[in-house]
Amino acid sequence: MATVSSSWPNPNPNPDSTSSDSTLPSHRDRVDDTESLDSFSSMTLNSSSDDDPNLNSDPIPNPNHGVTLPPISPPTPNLPVTPPPSVLHLSFNQDHACFAVGTDRGFRILNCDPFREIFRRDFDRGGGVAVVEMLFRCNILALVGGGPDPQYPPNKVMIWDDHQGRCIGELSFRSDVRSVRLRRDRIIVVLEQKIFVYNFSDLKLMHQIETIANPKGLCAVSQGIGSMVLVCPGLQKGQVRIEHYASKRTKFIMAHDSRIACFALTQDGHLLATASSKGTLVRVFNTIDGTLRQEVRRGADRAEIYSLAFSSNAEWLAVSSDKGTVHVFGLKVNSGAQVKETSRVASELTRSNSSPSSSLSLFKGVLPKYFSSEWSVAQFRLVEGTQYIAAFGHQKNTVVILGMDGSFYRCQFDPVNGGEMTQLEYHNCLKPPSVF
Repeated sequence: MATVSSSWPNPNPNPDSTSSDSTLPSHRDRVDDTESLDSFSSMTLNSSSDDDPNLNSDPIPNPNHGVTLPPISPPTPNLPVTPPPSVLHLSFNQDHACFAVGTDRGFRILNCDPFREIFRRDFDRGGGVAVVEMLFRCNILALVGGGPDPQYPPNKVMIWDDHQGRCIGELSFRSDVRSVRLRRDRIIVVLEQKIFVYNFSDLKLMHQIETIANPKGLCAVSQGIGSMVLVCPGLQKGQVRIEHYASKRTKFIMAHDSRIACFALTQDGHLLATASSKGTLVRVFNTIDGTLRQEVRRGADRAEIYSLAFSSNAEWLAVSSDKGTVHVFGLKVNSGAQVKETSRVASELTRSNSSPSSSLSLFKGVLPKYFSSEWSVAQFRLVEGTQYIAAFGHQKNTVVILGMDGSFYRCQFDPVNGGEMTQLEYHNCLKPPSVF
């Protein structure tokens, strides 16, 4: 059970009251506020403004004016060069327009297109932040300390209000926090074997779920308007659990024989993509009835899947792995629950003509399954050994890729001819060109 500590506002303020006792607006006011992170000022917390005693501000006389200079002092030893921060965490916000970077010194928020650093927070003491969860582009963030010198205890979720530049609440647990997910109405905290769901407006515990060992903190929640769909590991190896909060239904799916390594939801929560620890196949399920809608193949050899991401219209799926390649697959399914079956069949027939596996469709049942698998439409090759996560950009047919080495790529794929993606830009998010 968690311990709650906060200066949280009254979740149901009296609309007729003119009292100003509360120091914060209500959560509804906060999340509906359209003020962008672009308006936040950059600052460094607990920074010292003392002058360096080794610096002499007196002007040096000009020898051409006949002034005798004093003896030259021995040069001051060069100060050590501060190494760049180490990346502890990378994550996109809910619509993939921004991303957060947690480092061993603090955290940063950057914009994807155009690429630029929006703001950063660096801490003098400690500084390690292992989780930074954004809520679209509003001022509320969830932080969890981590690294060799954590800024906050790793068993606490700190709710940060960047308008005030301070934490306005915290949730304490008996074990370390693995991940956090935010919706406009809920906070989801993931521990090793438990998940807690809180009401955002007053931090009231709404639900708790037991899971199999979940060291990666795997959890996904829908972000569309309407009731929440939550996906997490089940209690068995290879099983996923789907919570439909509107209908109060729980659905279990045996997605893989091996343990679940990664999964992703569409924004509306209708489709779920899963990958196992083998990393060869990715399966797409309907979350309502649990049916398998499509299966695609990343490759033949084992791989660790780092990220899965649907495009906004659920037409494409991006997959990144430890093989140093990001794949884009074409999807035959549609996330809309009300799509007519005739439209679905027509769409599948149209896509099958250009599917990488269509030339072998006549041999299904004769050749091994490997040869009849659906392969990726497009690929982008990176440095093998670095962990990357990928998401679809806001420009058509673009993919944004983030690396734990600080790399940022934006590339474009050809939806018709496929093949290798074209790199549009590259940046180092630890050394942005400018700060706004």
